Amino acid sequence: MDPLPVVTLAVVALCFLGSVDSSAYDKIVTHSRIRARNEGPNVCALQQVVGTKKKYFSTCRNWYKQSICGKKATVIYECCPGYMKLNGMRGCPAVAPIDNVYNTLGLVKATTTQQYSEMSNLRKEIEGPGAFTVFAPSDDAWKELSPTARSALESNVNVELHNALQYHMVKHRLMTKDMKNGITVTSMYNNQGININHYPNGIVTVNCARIIHGNQMATNGVVHVIDRVISTATSTIKELLDNDESLAEFGNAALIAGLVDKLDQPGHFTLFAPTNEAFSKLPPGFMESIYENEPVIKALVNYHLLNSVQCAEAIMAGSVYETEEGSTIEIGCDGDSLTVNGIKMVLKKDIAASNGVIHLIDQVLIPDSAKEVRELMGNSQSTFSDLVSEMGLTGSLSSETQYTLLAPLNYVFTEEVMAQDESYLKLILENHMLNLKISLRELYNGQLLETLSGKLLRVFIYRTAVCIESACMVKGSKEGMNGALHLMSSLISPADKTMFELLDADGRFKTFLSLMETAGLEELLRQNGSYTIFAPTDEAFKVLSKEDLDLLKSDLNALRTILLYHFSEGIFINGGLEPKVTNLLKSLQGKNLQVKSENNSIHVNSVEVPDSDLMATNGVIHVVKNFLYPTDLPVGSQDLLMVLQKLIKYIEIKFVSGFTYTEIPLTFIRRIITTTHFIEGPETQTVIIEEQPSVRTVTRVIEGKPTVKQVTRVIKTEPTVSKVNVEGDQSTKKVTRVISRQPTVSKVTRVIGGGEARTNRRTETGVATITTVKEPQIIAVPDFSKLTSISDNPALLKEESGKITKIIQEGRGFAAARKGPAGMRRRVRLVKRHHKPRE
Repeated sequence: MDPLPVVTLAVVALCFLGSVDSSAYDKIVTHSRIRARNEGPNVCALQQVVGTKKKYFSTCRNWYKQSICGKKATVIYECCPGYMKLNGMRGCPAVAPIDNVYNTLGLVKATTTQQYSEMSNLRKEIEGPGAFTVFAPSDDAWKELSPTARSALESNVNVELHNALQYHMVKHRLMTKDMKNGITVTSMYNNQGININHYPNGIVTVNCARIIHGNQMATNGVVHVIDRVISTATSTIKELLDNDESLAEFGNAALIAGLVDKLDQPGHFTLFAPTNEAFSKLPPGFMESIYENEPVIKALVNYHLLNSVQCAEAIMAGSVYETEEGSTIEIGCDGDSLTVNGIKMVLKKDIAASNGVIHLIDQVLIPDSAKEVRELMGNSQSTFSDLVSEMGLTGSLSSETQYTLLAPLNYVFTEEVMAQDESYLKLILENHMLNLKISLRELYNGQLLETLSGKLLRVFIYRTAVCIESACMVKGSKEGMNGALHLMSSLISPADKTMFELLDADGRFKTFLSLMETAGLEELLRQNGSYTIFAPTDEAFKVLSKEDLDLLKSDLNALRTILLYHFSEGIFINGGLEPKVTNLLKSLQGKNLQVKSENNSIHVNSVEVPDSDLMATNGVIHVVKNFLYPTDLPVGSQDLLMVLQKLIKYIEIKFVSGFTYTEIPLTFIRRIITTTHFIEGPETQTVIIEEQPSVRTVTRVIEGKPTVKQVTRVIKTEPTVSKVNVEGDQSTKKVTRVISRQPTVSKVTRVIGGGEARTNRRTETGVATITTVKEPQIIAVPDFSKLTSISDNPALLKEESGKITKIIQEGRGFAAARKGPAGMRRRVRLVKRHHKPRE
């Protein structure tokens, strides 16, 4: 059998088995082996920080940057753990001999630990039977121990040194794959715990000491070489704070914030603890001012706390971590020093506690939630900040006031903007200031925000953007203790005109408006709503003659179909469109518009939009110089086809003989039907009702002192107008009206007095009045509207006449026949009703 495939299969099998139960440490060692494959068998590539002895099995990120903690790193090659060199042979072809733990210490060059084991009478134990794990400090680690501490160990080898070494030992075999992040293992010294952390970058720490050479197997256990001597971690973070006078100020803040108990509980915390000197650098009175504000002081303390253990040796590059306050900080490194938010401020690192680790810092970290909103503005919003001060608007931004700033970036304030007069510039600024706190998570589509100037701004939420009017937010929103800050990509201008008013005032859309009027769609441009319109200019129609336009207007269904293809429901601005992809907007005609935004410009159906985002109170206008038409909609008229071919050049329109356009129900246009009742009297009341089209019967009985009432009903249907004027003092009046979708036929309801009496009591302006109303009987009679002469249906007339005669004979009089007071003349005037022409 060919040896090469055998070797290949073996490597694949080993990789598979390794991946079944491997750890981040094991994977990073495997990658190091791959990087050094040209150096011979079992060689690993490491990175060593220039000027130091620190070596790392590196991540890809550090490998390609050729740096660790911002310092240049060179590549060195060593035998992978468990392998050795042989004289005259390339790479590391030999497997290291397996011996007991004591001899293995010498093999991994932890000679000082080996010597101390013999001095403290541990040699016999670690040479004998058992299963031990030894975290052996390297020779350099012992040298870094302070002379005083090392002298104390060497002067009492049977107790102090023996105990110290036993704290580095666990009485069972523990490989790196067994060292899960956050576990605590029991040492051989008084069963004291050792905290293990296993990080995604492959670094494993033991009480924050890094394993630099792991998994060296022995006959009676395993040896891991670590980069420092570890000490017991029996105290909680709270206890360490209580016992360190230099941290008294932070301890006091934690007490006021009610977080002391949290720091005394089991967990995995990292605390960046400011020293007393750090608090002395704060502005005078700052801490006293926030001590009375529980949410703020709590936020400040929690901003120094992470709910994870981040040992200094595990930081190889800047990474972002979420604090207990909710926002994030960046922890990085600069050589041997830790940095927080890019600032080198760590005085002492890796103070191990039973529930985490403490790093001492020389600055107090102030979260955004403990700052006033004005303090949150950075260099990119400095122009806006300066203008707010210059225009005297800072009085509206006091610490006791809740507000939100919509701060445009500096580049928005062009020379043209800055040249505006002071009053107009002040109005611009006021339109970027809200009278309440609105965080990013509280914004929703269609929301109205009131500005300092009293204007209302609309919020639009898109897949990839949040916009206010035509200005969209950029990354960087912040929340302060008294408000919020949002960064805007452009100036916000509140809309104050409808789409019709904008188009009419512009002067470039006369033909389009004429077509809209002919199609009966002009109201769509005026009414309330949220629409996007791609409005063609007069230039788009310049190729048409008067006859062509007349032909286009002659087919109402065709004209409506084409015009409604230019509309979409909803407001879609340039900044809200997902860039470099096709956004499908459903038109009111029913077909999709294909809109693409790229390089800050819009194309619709491949047609360029030269002018976009003209904001109106009821929508947004995008200007086009072409007439739009659905690509898959045919034309059935040769004459119309010729007209459309003149107008539309960017697509080929299909001709299908006999094709007709389907009538589109104009349910999105609200019609107004006005019914006015005039009855002489001292009071006037107007009621406006907007509702969906429906068939309703309204019966009103007016008795007693007359009043004037006007009712306006808005119904989406073809309009009809009727007006009834009644003059005179009328004791009882009943008006019944039936309105349907096509109210061309009137229904008459006759009111006949009778029934049981009913007494209603009401009090107006302190005077009690009693009104007695007899319940009317309502008898519906047949519809006579289709009878053109008395001879059309004599049987029906005879039958109904008989019914009425019988009612009168039985003594039931007509309520309408009752006479009014003497001298009162009644006059009824009917206003002509406008009906559709009958076919």
